[in-house]
Amino acid sequence: MSVVTLRRWSVTAVISSLFIFPLLAQQETREPEAATGRYQQQLVSAKHYMVSAAHPMATDAGRAVLAKGGSAVDAAIAVQLMLGLVEPQSSGIGGGAFMLHWQAKQQKLTSFDGRETAPQAATPELFQLDGATLSWRDAYVGGKSVGVPGVIAMLYDAHQQHGKLPWADLFTDTITAAEQGFTVSSRTARQLAMGWNKGISAFYDSKQYFFPQGKPIAEGSLLKNPAYAATLKAIAAQGPAAFYQGELAKAISERVQTAPVNPGKLSVDDLAGYKAIEREPLCIPYRLYKVCGMAPPSSGGVAVLQILGILARFDLSKVAPDSVQATHLLAQAAKLAFADRERYLADPAFVPVPVEGMLASDYLASRAALIDASKDITIAEAGLPEGAPPLQSAISPELSNTSHFSIVDSEGNAVSMTTSIENVFGSGLMVGGFILNNQLTDFSLSPAQDGHLVANRVEGGKRPRSSMAPMMVFDKDDKLLLVIGSPGGSRIINYVAQSIVAVLDWRLDVQQALNLPRLTHRNDYLALEKGTALAKQQAILEDMGYQVQLQDLNSGLHAIMLTPSGLQGAADPRREGSVAGQ
Repeated sequence: MSVVTLRRWSVTAVISSLFIFPLLAQQETREPEAATGRYQQQLVSAKHYMVSAAHPMATDAGRAVLAKGGSAVDAAIAVQLMLGLVEPQSSGIGGGAFMLHWQAKQQKLTSFDGRETAPQAATPELFQLDGATLSWRDAYVGGKSVGVPGVIAMLYDAHQQHGKLPWADLFTDTITAAEQGFTVSSRTARQLAMGWNKGISAFYDSKQYFFPQGKPIAEGSLLKNPAYAATLKAIAAQGPAAFYQGELAKAISERVQTAPVNPGKLSVDDLAGYKAIEREPLCIPYRLYKVCGMAPPSSGGVAVLQILGILARFDLSKVAPDSVQATHLLAQAAKLAFADRERYLADPAFVPVPVEGMLASDYLASRAALIDASKDITIAEAGLPEGAPPLQSAISPELSNTSHFSIVDSEGNAVSMTTSIENVFGSGLMVGGFILNNQLTDFSLSPAQDGHLVANRVEGGKRPRSSMAPMMVFDKDDKLLLVIGSPGGSRIINYVAQSIVAVLDWRLDVQQALNLPRLTHRNDYLALEKGTALAKQQAILEDMGYQVQLQDLNSGLHAIMLTPSGLQGAADPRREGSVAGQ
């Protein structure tokens, strides 16, 4: 069916036609990116530099930059550009990202916020239709959910400060791969075949690219993307202006505003006005270490730090990783952190966020005191940290389709970067050879609950709350010890916190930590990774009061640990990433 024909349909009719899902997908609306099996991974060691990323071609692109003397930021640019080509379901230049950056010589940690922004014309009622709130399934596809992409602006700002190689040189490997073709991976092929995102097979450009003969591209196929190559050539030559101004900006705005489903409000002025933000990272002490992450609008950084701050009151070194006690403590700390997250965390430019109060030692001690050693807190309530504003809690459906990579260069500089287009294949809209995000559905779709405004409501120019949690850990001498992060939607918080505990408290190497069976709790139910040893705990945990579900938990952690003998890197066996270094 052509785009012209689609535009004659009503929005309701198109939405109804696109979203005929199997029963499982209707029941589980918050994890539309399915698990695609396990991959063999092993610990990798290197002396000088290292990259751990979500696709071997992206890892190789970053390694090649480091081999030429490039910085960690240079390598991050090459990795992101390649991920946009070979892992388009997860991230790309049509989305946003958070980056932590460590300058070894200066002993300075900073962060870059490349999160998307809502169009200036967006209002809190963006996802309201005829007085009712759209469901997430009806809201994410098409133009209404697209925010101003922030990746290119963020990477350019970071390169201006910390790049060593010329900007244009970082684009060459991806341009070549886009022109000559690359082999479609099993994960991309399976995601297309599973059909979670119905928009990708309905909108003209994405349909032509991913379904060239009416069928999804198969694993092992050679796929070329000349449109993406042309886009990258322009950005390589002209910098961010080629993306945020001129013909490409017009094409993005037009694609959003004329989308056959949920036309949006993104304008060329919104694109031209986008700015990445350099922010002060958040850090707290944990045992003998210092753990650091992103400030809001990342809820991930705050929540991971809260979980660790609560767990610091318990001696986890005496708790076995596969024990019911470990599961219970991790779950209880997560429930308490998620309760605060849903109440308070949002874009600090629009809402006062009580970060200092939420991370204060006495406050975290009071939260830890709520944990009963033998039973579950039925529903954790948000606390009252110092500076807490009068707001109502609200859930926003953050999805698992994201990517993370960790990098350490030959000078000891490091990048921990989490990058996303939100849902699998984003909004389904494609322009310039890349997918546009659907990050505006990371806002609360309803602006108020029980007559009270929610912090994470839609507002023009606002950045939606994100669970992305790139983290770094430092030892007692303030030397960098661990670079880590994960995709996984709101479950990122659980994945990263559990893995940090595994390294710091249980003394596992990074590959062992990433191999551990996963568990998550978002103050809703306890999810245990099915087919693992944790699943055997179900009956005991239910007796403790938990509501337990056995699920595929699709983490995608990538980590590098700095040891006295060199670098050790790991990739999550649940995705197709790789580690390389020298």
